[in-house]
Amino acid sequence: MLNWISIAALNMAIAVALGAFGAHSLKAIVSPQQLEWWQTATLYWFIHGLGLLLVGILIRLNYATQTTAWLLQVGVIIFAGSLYAMTLGAPRWFGAITPIGGVLMIAGWLWLAVTTSRLNHAGI
Repeated sequence: MLNWISIAALNMAIAVALGAFGAHSLKAIVSPQQLEWWQTATLYWFIHGLGLLLVGILIRLNYATQTTAWLLQVGVIIFAGSLYAMTLGAPRWFGAITPIGGVLMIAGWLWLAVTTSRLNHAGI
């Protein structure tokens, strides 16, 4: 079983590093729209890193499944990764995959809702 708490901590470190890079290195060389893409990607990486930390704890307590963690992790990589790539010069059409990441993140949160509601019905 993966250690999702450690993976969440790595996600948070990545978010801080990419946020700092965007704030200090990209500001002068990209357009305002590209900088906004970078900031959006970083915000989602932070939020989902924290969410993944919570999910990791819930997995250890047997209140959540690894499916939730996988959906969130893959989703944020696709969502934020596509925005980072476009900021760094990938063609604009590359943004067509961004919603796939968003759908995976939504699915992760919905899966958490479904699985925890099942546990609640079981008296846990």
